[in-house]
Amino acid sequence: MTEPPPAPAETAPARSRGRDIWRQFRRHRGAMLGLLVLAAILLFAGLGPLVWRLDPGFVDIRVRNQGFGAAHPLGTDQLGRDLLARLMAGGRVTLAVGLAAMAVALGFGSLVGIAAGWSRRLDAPLMRLTELFLALPLLPLLLLMVMLFREPLARAMGPAGGSFMLIVTAIGATSWMQTARILRGEVLALKEREFILAAVSTGTPTRRMILRHVVPNVVSPMLVAATLGIAAAIVTESALSFLGLGFPPDFPTWGRLLYDAVDQMQLYPWRVVLPGLLISLTVLSVNYVGDGLRDAMDPRQRHR
Repeated sequence: MTEPPPAPAETAPARSRGRDIWRQFRRHRGAMLGLLVLAAILLFAGLGPLVWRLDPGFVDIRVRNQGFGAAHPLGTDQLGRDLLARLMAGGRVTLAVGLAAMAVALGFGSLVGIAAGWSRRLDAPLMRLTELFLALPLLPLLLLMVMLFREPLARAMGPAGGSFMLIVTAIGATSWMQTARILRGEVLALKEREFILAAVSTGTPTRRMILRHVVPNVVSPMLVAATLGIAAAIVTESALSFLGLGFPPDFPTWGRLLYDAVDQMQLYPWRVVLPGLLISLTVLSVNYVGDGLRDAMDPRQRHR
């Protein structure tokens, strides 16, 4: 009777790159805390209105300027509008502006950076264009764009839709430069790698090389730039709303709530503290998440 053949040795499953990134990300305490805070803010703004169903625009003069209470946990403003409902609604608008503006900046910056890094003919003009935008004073440029295009867009798309489109486009058009410069450097380094040189030697079309070899290898810096771009867009939108050049008065954002509360800041300080605290926590948490992603996606950090 012959002995059965020995069972093949079990091979340990190969750890995916995603697991390595998540393991390294979890080691970053600031990033994990930022992720928890950001998740709480997203739940507050996204699911909060489903629980607290008061209309953020409902005016009730009889209960104006009230403090914390059962009917209005965070009080009311000078028109009797519920502050908790307005903070939730303002969070949805502010976060939507941050995400949309980040997408515009990331898309345009990625196109410019990859094109400049890959093509020698386009490198010089695109980088000069990037440097020109970096040299411009961004806040006055934003104010000029808002003053010039706010009324035409409001007539074409309505006050809320026109303001949203204008602010997202203005912020995205003035915040793509850092992404472009980062991706240009990444592409210049990738062009010297062996697999790119092998693809060039075999006659692979340029479009296919960019889509199959270049873009997948620059996803990591793109994600880091995206997280940092969200924070910058939120701060910029809040600044525009605080200056009274953002959304209409009946369309709450955290920056608009700050602007409305400044006149009565000494009497009702919590009206300034609450939206300011939410803006600060959101920006800090997004920045910490971006730092954690940057460290987790760095191969030198991942193998420590």
